[in-house]
Amino acid sequence: MSETTHDGAVAVSDRPSPDDGLSAADIAAKYGLAVSGARPGLVEYVRQLWGRRHFILAFSQAKLTAQYSQAKLGQLWQVATPLLNAAVYYFIFGVILKASRGMSHDTYIPFLVTGVFVFTFTQSSIMAGVRAISGNLGLVRALHFPRASLPISFALQQLQQLLFSMIVLFVVVIGFGSAPALSWLLIVPVLVLQFLFNTGLALIVARMGAKTPDLAQLMPFILRTWMYTSGVMFSISNMLVGRPEWFIRALQVNPAAIYMDLMRFALIDGYGASHLPPHVWVIATFWAVVVAAGGFVYFWKAEERYGRG
Repeated sequence: MSETTHDGAVAVSDRPSPDDGLSAADIAAKYGLAVSGARPGLVEYVRQLWGRRHFILAFSQAKLTAQYSQAKLGQLWQVATPLLNAAVYYFIFGVILKASRGMSHDTYIPFLVTGVFVFTFTQSSIMAGVRAISGNLGLVRALHFPRASLPISFALQQLQQLLFSMIVLFVVVIGFGSAPALSWLLIVPVLVLQFLFNTGLALIVARMGAKTPDLAQLMPFILRTWMYTSGVMFSISNMLVGRPEWFIRALQVNPAAIYMDLMRFALIDGYGASHLPPHVWVIATFWAVVVAAGGFVYFWKAEERYGRG
């Protein structure tokens, strides 16, 4: 719009903006703008994660390969570490403290090795998860992707490591007299349920560790306490004979004990159903579904805050 002034010059006035009077939110909605890094809806978030499935798998494999790259024995430490732990626990609990009560020598050793391998799977998933965000801030801040990809990838890495170690576990179990049987097929659902449970825990501690990095220093003490109360080195039902039934059941239904005992039941001939709590498969499924779903939602709710500040 223009008008002529008294001296003949032409003055040009600003036209009113079509956005005058609109709030910032109204302007963003009008032009289809969105907040950078905003948390997507839950369904959309799952869709984005599925789209990154190849990255999740490749990242987990790369981490697994690099884990022992500086060691001379390389990937052999994946097997040597839990085996050495089992040897130490056998000397202390099997020889000195006689924690094998109620079990023969040929049952106790595969019992112990199975417990160490299975608990290490959960333990390593949690320790990797607690550092998933805080230990990868450069990646989180540089690229846009669903942040749940990281703790899920670390849990998957630990599953791959366990599968590699299972070869040695099979050798130990067979070497002490437990021949392969149909019950070994139960290994598949046990590992699936435990992986879901571990992934949920990894997601929970990843969010907590992103806000409080010092949690990584505290977690080993929590996990050690959990290990000693989960029957890794002894049978809960045999060791606590004479204790109140509710106390024994409370220890038996803790998820670490559930998955270890199911794996022992599947692999070891001398470890029968009498060592398992009632409704063991229902309990195992409950822990897996509740922790995996709850952990995923808990992590997703803080999606836009990871890597900021």
